[in-house]
Amino acid sequence: MTRKVRINVDKLLNKYGLTQKDLSELADIRQAAISQLSRGFVTRISIEHIEKIANAFDIDDINEIITLVADEE
Repeated sequence: MTRKVRINVDKLLNKYGLTQKDLSELADIRQAAISQLSRGFVTRISIEHIEKIANAFDIDDINEIITLVADEE
């Protein structure tokens, strides 16, 4: 079985009751980038973006942002 990396921005937005625009402003990341992360349309993410998202949500555990999931393909 192969695995894929899943970025959990959509789940975090729901959990904290924020919009993509809110996160964009808090994390100083372009809203288009937040949108792509929320929909899973990225093939890579920078460490800087992970750090900014962690700081915006005050997250200490990277597993809240990134998880591994089974590849269904």
